[in-house]
Amino acid sequence: MKRQFDDVMLGSIELFCLAAEHQGFTAAAAIAGVTPAAVSRSIGRLEERLGARLFVRTTRHIRLTDAGRAYFERCRAALDQLVDAEREVGGQQARPSGTLRISVPTTYGHHRLLPMLPAFMQAHPDVKLELHVSNRNIDFGDEGFDLAIRVRAPDDSTLICRHLEDAELVIVAAPDYLARHGVPATLAELAGHDCIQFELPSNGRPIPWLFREAGEEVDLLTTGRITCADDVLAGVTLARHGAGIFQAYRFVVDADLAAGRLTEVLMPFGGRSRPYNLLYPHARHVPLKVRAFVDHLLERKRQWDDPAPTRKKSR
Repeated sequence: MKRQFDDVMLGSIELFCLAAEHQGFTAAAAIAGVTPAAVSRSIGRLEERLGARLFVRTTRHIRLTDAGRAYFERCRAALDQLVDAEREVGGQQARPSGTLRISVPTTYGHHRLLPMLPAFMQAHPDVKLELHVSNRNIDFGDEGFDLAIRVRAPDDSTLICRHLEDAELVIVAAPDYLARHGVPATLAELAGHDCIQFELPSNGRPIPWLFREAGEEVDLLTTGRITCADDVLAGVTLARHGAGIFQAYRFVVDADLAAGRLTEVLMPFGGRSRPYNLLYPHARHVPLKVRAFVDHLLERKRQWDDPAPTRKKSR
């Protein structure tokens, strides 16, 4: 095998990653114990070798270029693997470290993932988290994410897919809305109600509501005067304040149901769910920080598999 990197070049890559993570040459220099000028020279050598600019520099700030971001993600992953491999071969106790980039939808983020992160951070003090809380689908290769949580598992053989849960769907409305408009008793009666719409980010179309009727699965397109895009939680907020009826995940509205802020309706037609999955790239060597997070999340999953929600009787 031909040698590709000398000691100086490997050091330059480390300094580049430090500057990218801490968004400054001075901060990288302080951590590495060198001068800012040395960091600047090292990154200059990298840019000359690559034939591409890695940073956009101003008098006060630096930021990665698109090429710099792509190079940083690959270099960071490679350095993490080297650290893990050295610890394993050296017989040291493995200790997850580095930055973990996670993409998660708003519903699962606020009601499942974010509440469990303080415990993960306490258990793994050398790990930093970058969270992308959005319903936009991400590209692992282009955007440098380590993990993602998604409802629909993509048909992609390069990704490992771990099923997290089948999240139950419920139909809810505020008590004052039901007092003004009546309680629907059949699916057909939804046509006479304001059904809050949510558009799928992937295609901009309203998402159908899922029911089970007479043992058959029914996907029903409803209508309403309010349409939400991107954030499902907006529909829950609207329903809570009496704007209409909405289909939501039970784990999102459990507290509202228990407190009486929302009432569940059409319970005889319930029982449908959508799956949530944890995705991360296939690799010969899965970084220790990724393995630690997967283990932590799957451990917490056990608490979600046996929920004990407080349910109000449908009117």
